[in-house]
Amino acid sequence: MRISLISAAAVAALVGYGSTIALVLAAALAVGATPAQTASWVLAIALAKAVGSAGLSAWNRVPVVLAWSTTGAALIAATSGITMPQAVGAFVLAGGLVALTAAVRPLGRLVAAIPDGIAAAMLAGVLLPFCLQGAAAAQEAPALVLPMVAVFALVRLWNPALAVLAALAAGVATAFGTGAAVLPALAFPAPAVVFIPPEWNIGVMIGLGLPLYLVTMASQNLPGFAVMRAAGYPPPVTQGLAVTGGLSAVSALFGAHSISMAAITAAICMGDDVHPDRDQRWKVGLVYAFAWVLLGLCSPLILLLLGALPPQVMVALVALALLGPLMGALAGAYAVVETRFAATITLAVGGSGVVVFGVGAAFWGLIAGLLIYGLERTRRV
Repeated sequence: MRISLISAAAVAALVGYGSTIALVLAAALAVGATPAQTASWVLAIALAKAVGSAGLSAWNRVPVVLAWSTTGAALIAATSGITMPQAVGAFVLAGGLVALTAAVRPLGRLVAAIPDGIAAAMLAGVLLPFCLQGAAAAQEAPALVLPMVAVFALVRLWNPALAVLAALAAGVATAFGTGAAVLPALAFPAPAVVFIPPEWNIGVMIGLGLPLYLVTMASQNLPGFAVMRAAGYPPPVTQGLAVTGGLSAVSALFGAHSISMAAITAAICMGDDVHPDRDQRWKVGLVYAFAWVLLGLCSPLILLLLGALPPQVMVALVALALLGPLMGALAGAYAVVETRFAATITLAVGGSGVVVFGVGAAFWGLIAGLLIYGLERTRRV
């Protein structure tokens, strides 16, 4: 096997893991996951990504790279008052809806009918509070956070995909170098998945499960298919949705949130430098899957090290990781003049954090934006 296949898959896996693992940990903390459930969450989602990437790549003979839903993790991290079993019920629902979208075409058309600006504004409302917390973290611990920001800004000039990973490395080095973090006893906990019986809470399923499905579809699956198309590969849309949705629903029973098509990391695995013969690049999906198996098995040790870091480092890392998605979401929210006001309403309500009838702000932001959009369309007609 060519070394370029191995290096591309390894870089893609490390970028995907290192740049957003802090966000997954924040999501686990928000729903009250125990350390064992958090470790199970990461292992289960890593194995789901590995199985899906290898299976779809081998079956279709095209490079298919899966990711965990970064925007979905942000949505989960923004919730409050939800238990882990309730979250698992919402995760199962979101995965089932993705799989159902592959089988029921009207459902896909219904999702596509949501104006792009409003969908993007809902995502921006989820992401904005996390990005704002980065400045507060820098004020609280400037000696730890400012070096991360400097490294992020400099590396981004050279390679944006590696910028967050470099910031993580800077934060870890600074925290342990200054004594702000103390190296824990290097025991190697055995990786294991933990079954978590789902609790079917209607408010949580509507307020978390439905928005999780929508942001995963709009901000990850659709761009992921677009990246494949731009690279000259026919995206396996029906199979991709069925596999990612099905695996998400199964891995949710062990704590994992949704997996999806990858976009940024997928681009790393599809270029000419990966393999000169484009018909052989599908093998990168197999190496990528192997890399995620290793990351999943090593996650207990990685989580132990990250848990020793000061909270400001993790907050700053999340803020830096979400700047790119926030920029894209804001650009999409205000790209079309006709939906700008509705998008602003969606952003304002979605970013407020309000919970009504047990349903979270992301859902109410979407509803508010659609109502305003409908009223404005009625007036124009």
